[in-house]
Order: sequence, then C-alpha cells, then structure tokens
Amino acid sequence: MDLRKHVLYDSIVPSMAKVCDITKKGSKMAGGYSNVVRATKFNPTGMVRKYTNLQKKRIYVPELKKYFPLTISTKAIKTINKKGAYAVLKKAGIIK
Repeated sequence: MDLRKHVLYDSIVPSMAKVCDITKKGSKMAGGYSNVVRATKFNPTGMVRKYTNLQKKRIYVPELKKYFPLTISTKAIKTINKKGAYAVLKKAGIIK
C-alpha cells in the first residue's frame, strides 16, 4: 500500500542535514587553497567542504495566517522577498 498519497505536508519536517528547504542547496566539495601559492593548480592542498549560508527563519504566510519554521539559504530569503512567501513555499512543495 502506497502511503505517500495520504501524507499532507502542513509544515516542513525538521531534518539534521544542512540543506536549504526551498532551493535544496547543500554543501559541496571544492579545492582548497594554500597560503603560499594561492589559486594555482600547482601545490595542491586537497579537497575542502564548502557550506551554504543557511539561516533558521520563521516565515509568515499571510494567506494562511501561519508561521513556518524553515532552514533556508540567503538566496531563498531573497527569492521570498521578491516573489512572496506563499508562491515560493507552494512551488517548493512545503505547502499544498
């Protein structure tokens, strides 16, 4: 029996992963730089994990008169300011 049809998301389920709830951005592996010879392909220093700028915010949706606690990136905050909270959260699948 498929239970996915019967689940209604009223708010986002908190997760331990450092991932944006809207843009799904997470950390990525990138090249590290040495201080002696910066930004050259010689003298490699290995891979370093780069994290996104995530913020914990309570987003108010006036259409629903409800707050949603989210962990979102700063790019997602700018998107919410531009397009509105309801449209962005609906597109991300957080509200139905």
